[in-house]
Amino acid sequence: MKIIVIGSLGNIGKPLTQALVQKGHEVTVISSNPERKKEIEALGATAAIGLVDDVDFLTATFTGADVVHAMIPPTFAVPDMIEHARKAGAIQAKAIETSGVKRVVYVSSYGAELEKGAGLIVGHHHIENALLNLQGLESLTLLRATYIYYNLYQLVGMIKNAGFIAANYGGDDRVVMVSPEDIAAAAVEEIESTVTGKRVRYVASDERTCNEIARLLGKAIGKPDLKWLTISDDEMQKAYETNGVPAHTASALVEMFGAIHSGLLHEDYDHHRPEKIGKVKLEDFAKEFAVAFNQ
Repeated sequence: MKIIVIGSLGNIGKPLTQALVQKGHEVTVISSNPERKKEIEALGATAAIGLVDDVDFLTATFTGADVVHAMIPPTFAVPDMIEHARKAGAIQAKAIETSGVKRVVYVSSYGAELEKGAGLIVGHHHIENALLNLQGLESLTLLRATYIYYNLYQLVGMIKNAGFIAANYGGDDRVVMVSPEDIAAAAVEEIESTVTGKRVRYVASDERTCNEIARLLGKAIGKPDLKWLTISDDEMQKAYETNGVPAHTASALVEMFGAIHSGLLHEDYDHHRPEKIGKVKLEDFAKEFAVAFNQ
């Protein structure tokens, strides 16, 4: 099959591209960075260098493809991340429609069913709706990933400076986590599937409480007594703003993490929990976390 991968060679895009090439597919990887071209070609894929907000570029790249693996690369360099995601999703949807692509796998997020109350994830809600409203698709998978392990890297500085973890979720709050490798594996399955229609598939790797996460990460980095404290939304907002995060973005982050604390973020996941979850467990990620922490 001819497959288009959005996401360059990022945490998901690279293992996905490697797996698809190994299976004999003709893969084109979209990247905005010309310096990625040689690396993409070294994997056996074709590089399409351009911007994901350029509808003409996307349309030309999508034309003739059997499947588009869509996603919105995250960026904090915009004033309104939710609006940015909505616009980017609308551009990708238009390019898909105009190019005539019939099969799409979109990497979304748990909580994307929520129109409000999920912070930054509301951006995925708008994108899902744009894709669901496309009339020409024969197959659409909304691959809803849970809390991706690499988000935990954001805690490195706090642990080093404060000696503990603090957020507006913590303690015995449950976190459903996923590895990029497991997202990529699920994406391969959906890309190669012959099932038609529109469906949601959740992908997860492990489920732990914040206390368990702190214990396992702490053990890996030589701080077995590491604690994860729960602070108020106001304290979290102030901490973000003190560290230079724009108030609007900080508010969306506080709301998103607050939805973990309340359980809202994984309500639909709990009703549609996948029969099998990924292979990469928190203990596996803790080893990678320790490497990053000690650098």
